[in-house]
Amino acid sequence: MLPFHTFRLRPFAALLAIIPLAVEFAVASPPNILLIVADDLGYADLGCYGSEINETPHINALAATGLRFTDFHSAGPMCTPTRAATLTGKYQQRFGPQFDGALSGKNQREEGLPHGAVTIAEVLKEKGYATACFGKWHLGYQPPFLPPNQGFDEFRGLASGDGDYHTHIDRSGNEDWWHGNEIDMESGYTTDLLTDYSIDFIERCQKEETPFFLYLPHLAIHFPWQGPNDPPHRQKGTDYGNDKWGIIPDPGNVAPHVKAMVEALDASVGRLIDLLERRDLRDNTLVIFTSDNGGYLTYGKNFKHISSNGPFHGQKAQIYEGGHRVPTIVSWPGRIEPAETDTLSHSTDLFPTIAAVAGIETDALALDGADLGPLLFHGDALPDRTLFWRMKSLRAVRRGPWKLCAEGKKVELFRLDTDPGEQIDLSAEEPDQLRELQAAWEAWNRDVNESAKTFAK
Repeated sequence: MLPFHTFRLRPFAALLAIIPLAVEFAVASPPNILLIVADDLGYADLGCYGSEINETPHINALAATGLRFTDFHSAGPMCTPTRAATLTGKYQQRFGPQFDGALSGKNQREEGLPHGAVTIAEVLKEKGYATACFGKWHLGYQPPFLPPNQGFDEFRGLASGDGDYHTHIDRSGNEDWWHGNEIDMESGYTTDLLTDYSIDFIERCQKEETPFFLYLPHLAIHFPWQGPNDPPHRQKGTDYGNDKWGIIPDPGNVAPHVKAMVEALDASVGRLIDLLERRDLRDNTLVIFTSDNGGYLTYGKNFKHISSNGPFHGQKAQIYEGGHRVPTIVSWPGRIEPAETDTLSHSTDLFPTIAAVAGIETDALALDGADLGPLLFHGDALPDRTLFWRMKSLRAVRRGPWKLCAEGKKVELFRLDTDPGEQIDLSAEEPDQLRELQAAWEAWNRDVNESAKTFAK
């Protein structure tokens, strides 16, 4: 079990002053880092994770050149929580209970990720990296809570939780396509535009001989469910809160729209890997592909056959495995041997892992995540750990094969090595195990709540 960390806010410059810039797994030439985060992509939406519907040859090829995780978990079962945890390496609850769920475009437009939170972009920028975020932010709806104030040199994309893929209008009817801290509307399909921006950024960095950190949080496959050939839906000035899903002729079968979105996402990955190979950058670029949470299987009473979470129970917005066990691939030819791993891993692990390969020590930052370097580069086992989830009244704990899921007074206990689908509740048969996990969650909850006081208004 990893120790709890008490967050102490310190000036960022003072933190870096005490960080020795050398670690075991760093390479002589600073590696480029490409972090691709899909949105609402279910565990089994990719061919390399079992999909027989979606054709994903490029992501399959990426998996064949890297380490494919089968027990990797998003920090939350929704968008905002995982993004906060991924970029900071800390449980999102350390920044306040508002990060339990998705930041609302209705009543949280004045909120965002606190500026006191240190992001991976900030530490890489101090190391000399060019940093860019192209895609969905959802950690603040407007300045000063956009990427340019969180360590990113460049930002193109949307600030909200979702936008029309063609018109780039958010569900409240606002224009939502940013260039830095300014609205700059542009025509084109979201997935393609983000890929175009990424290619331009990589080419400029190569020309300038600057290592890059490219954070590419795709909107796909979040609703509105629009493939490249589906029609635009939203127009400026209209509230789409009750009509946010796009134009779906057959709500009982959303799968064809999602298939087109998944395959557009796959094409994006293919274009980027092809660029890295053509520019002789592939062997010095760490590529990470993951998702911010599990997929929707159904939505409301009407929408069905949306995504696939494979053998796992539950879906997005739930704390069962289907809500947060996500496809994750880490690839670096010549450095990471192609393989599959069932090592328990988490969104918070990406910050310390990326920092380590860039030669940045993170002990002073008191991160919650674990450096995956020993596993990635040597195949070493990682220390045992306990993971936690909280979303309002929902809570979960994972330790070894044991998983506690609770909502209010309802408590369930599952053993995932024999019951990955969470069908057999063992809470009555294993009271000692149940008490241990409950006590662990209570201790963690007190700890993150204490940390959050630093950022309370």
